[in-house]
Amino acid sequence: MEAIADTAAVQALLAPLAGRRVAVAMSGGVDSSVVAALAAEAGAEVVGVTLQLYDSGAAAARPGACCAGADIRDARAVADRLGIAHYVIDMEARFRAAVMDSFADSYARGQTPVPCVECNKTVKFTDLLALAQGLGAEALLTGHYVQRLDGPDGPELHRGADPAKDQSYFLWTTTQAQLDYLRFPLGGLAKAVVRGEAQRFGLAVAAKPDSQDICFVGGGDYAAVVEKLRPELATPGDIVDLAGRTIGRHGGIHRFTVGQRRGLDIGGSPEPLYVIAIDAAANRVIAGPRAALAVAAMRLEGINALAPLAGDVTVKVRSMAPLATGVWTGDSLVFDSPQFGVAPGQAAVAYSGSRVLGGATIAATRMAILPEGASII
Repeated sequence: MEAIADTAAVQALLAPLAGRRVAVAMSGGVDSSVVAALAAEAGAEVVGVTLQLYDSGAAAARPGACCAGADIRDARAVADRLGIAHYVIDMEARFRAAVMDSFADSYARGQTPVPCVECNKTVKFTDLLALAQGLGAEALLTGHYVQRLDGPDGPELHRGADPAKDQSYFLWTTTQAQLDYLRFPLGGLAKAVVRGEAQRFGLAVAAKPDSQDICFVGGGDYAAVVEKLRPELATPGDIVDLAGRTIGRHGGIHRFTVGQRRGLDIGGSPEPLYVIAIDAAANRVIAGPRAALAVAAMRLEGINALAPLAGDVTVKVRSMAPLATGVWTGDSLVFDSPQFGVAPGQAAVAYSGSRVLGGATIAATRMAILPEGASII
């Protein structure tokens, strides 16, 4: 699916909203700002809503963040330029409970979380959606790079046309009822086109960099955030091999994720070692050769289906991973060929072509080959 070269399709998408009230989730970035501008240009009565999600003082001067500090001021400035109503809603307590605490608890269980999924599931597509409905909006528009396309049984969720910007992996928890109300005007556009539109509207955020890291994690140091929320996790423990022999020490299981090599600091091994699993109950990290990372199947939990989830599917198991193929049966998926870097806590998102069928959280994995001498996996 190719990205649209102009905004004609977007204008056609927004035309039915002329004269109607819509809410736009405005993060202060270029994408949501362009959505607000396009909706206003289409004749909709636009209400911009910005959520303050975490300590604005701590994030005000950090580039690449969102939803705090300077980003709120940018959203307000865009709303002023467009002449639309704009509200800033303090959601710090809700965000901490639903997203940040969940993030830390996942590491405490030895998992690797995807906080953007949890944020979309709770704060954005539950709380913000309800707020938009309370404001009398007939739809909630966001700047996500996904597509909402009409299908024979109603709206369907599809990957964004620009593969470099597609965000469908983070939206697998979207329900059909939410999809009925949501609109994603940028899903068919390339990012360069969106920046061009920001320039056309004279928006000061036209050249603003995209957010990069997890919004509440400064400089990518997620371990420091986890330690602040759960200081008890900074407890040293053993690094063991697949036979259970101690081969090193670690400073806290939250500093490791499946597939990681850096930080193991183990000398004397004849081959590179990787994190194969994390045993949270025993506070130990299990290390082994790369071959031990090959996963044949996985058990899933928290399944959300937007279409029948059974049989042959293509699936993505990390946000940057290539698509793999396998067979989805109930709460399990068996890969057609072994996959590497599959970590409990991450999401498994299933597709049929560009359509998002649904997804689930990876609860556990099964190794493709049990290395000789392995006894604890």
